[in-house]
Amino acid sequence: MANRQKRIVIAGAGSIGCYVGGCLALAGRQVILLARSRIEAAVQQGGLRISDLEGRDRLVKNDVLGITVDPAAALPGADVILVTVKSRATHEMAALINTHARPDAVVVSLQNGVDNADKLRAGLGQRTVLAGMVPFNVVQSPDGELPLRVHRASEGKVMIEDGGRAGLLDVAGLLSVGGLAVETHGDMKAVLWGKLLMNLNNALVALSGLPLANELADRRWRLILAGQIHEALRAMKASGIAPARIAGPRPALLPTVLRLPDWLFKRLARRMLAIDPKARSSMWDDLQRGRPTEIDELQGAVLSLAERTGTPAPVLKSVTALVRAAEAARLGSPGLAPEQVAPPGGSRSG
Repeated sequence: MANRQKRIVIAGAGSIGCYVGGCLALAGRQVILLARSRIEAAVQQGGLRISDLEGRDRLVKNDVLGITVDPAAALPGADVILVTVKSRATHEMAALINTHARPDAVVVSLQNGVDNADKLRAGLGQRTVLAGMVPFNVVQSPDGELPLRVHRASEGKVMIEDGGRAGLLDVAGLLSVGGLAVETHGDMKAVLWGKLLMNLNNALVALSGLPLANELADRRWRLILAGQIHEALRAMKASGIAPARIAGPRPALLPTVLRLPDWLFKRLARRMLAIDPKARSSMWDDLQRGRPTEIDELQGAVLSLAERTGTPAPVLKSVTALVRAAEAARLGSPGLAPEQVAPPGGSRSG
């Protein structure tokens, strides 16, 4: 069967899932979105608008894109299942796949965090599960706006585990289409830890309420991010983890680059700042919608390493506590200033 005839299910189609599914559908792939009722209603009513940083702006009509809230309707015919749910829902999605999907369906985790593929493998037995990493940010249009628009607001190639030909299926070839570049990588553990370093900034965007580009352009916020990354690198080194370079400088150089004066940072970090001015983080969106965040899978993963290795992590602890407090308050982003986030005597300056 030709690649384009394979059926792809996006399991948990939020912003990332809708963008990936939309690009695949526009390229003629057979796609079904397994989504929340809010997204199902919007897509059925007005289709799905896909845009990106490079200026593409395309409409996926609802007659070429399947969408449902029912896993029993979406999963049984899937050849490839792209899991894009938040980390907290990974175990639940594994159970749904076990119940409804064919045993030979290939499952790919396109989620934040470092251990979601392992969670899926633990719940899916002998099924083929590939780890994946999405490097870019996707912004979703406000509720009620039609057609529903998902906009890729930064650049980067999706990476998936090089598992050979999964059941004689070239997964990367199936998924790599216009607006969605996909390649394989031989060391996804390093890739996922490298991405986690960058994802430590999600919490700062959530706490500040600032667009990502504005937050990164402010050295006061970058000092806090540098402190988090410094602590994370120390804990990773003590654990024998070598994170891969994802974008911009090598991981070891990130704290130094982030601490540069604003004018010099803007010159040297153009790739890091190649972001749509409206882009924020998924953690900010979770706070705005009153949902739990992925703080435990991001900062929490590093804090677990730090605790096991006895390495100090005061900045990470402070950021984590503030996000958890914002979650509990359910009032959206608290709009904090940098001085309200960095702990006195912490490792802001490394």
